[in-house]
Amino acid sequence: MDLEKIRAAAERVARSEGLEVVDVEWKIGKQRFLRVYIDRAPKPAAVISDAAGTLGTGEVVNDPFPKISHADCERVSQQLSVILDVEELVPGPGYILEVSSPGMDRALKKATDFERFRGRLAKITTTEPIGDAKFFEGRLAGFAEGKVRMELKGKVARTVELPLESIRKANLVVEF
Repeated sequence: MDLEKIRAAAERVARSEGLEVVDVEWKIGKQRFLRVYIDRAPKPAAVISDAAGTLGTGEVVNDPFPKISHADCERVSQQLSVILDVEELVPGPGYILEVSSPGMDRALKKATDFERFRGRLAKITTTEPIGDAKFFEGRLAGFAEGKVRMELKGKVARTVELPLESIRKANLVVEF
């Protein structure tokens, strides 16, 4: 199973739909699952001129984090399924292709994810302790020179820099 070839095929399909591939997973349990997570690239934020979130013309400002629809997932699934079968990228019979959004608590994997979601609350676990901790929760403050910057709250607010290669797991935290 060559996940990179599958990812490349998924990226071709996603790009044709104006989307991006967030992650590709292969899981084997009672059934074989190929999961592809897709998302929309963020639109540049417009300047909001009043409390209603409208511009002077009454036009609603674009959501900087546009959502994936069921129809988006369906289109990518149908097109990708054909490519996977024609190019025989999944060996053996019987697997389930699942195409979905990454969810509100999406995983953060690439440097661009940490920059894209700057200002959002996140949880990060590292492979080795950084300072005296392996678990961090705080606001993302961007990415520079191979390190994720994060603002931590606590008795004393502080900023930490976590090397990307030492991050084991990182997810956004859902805020209401």
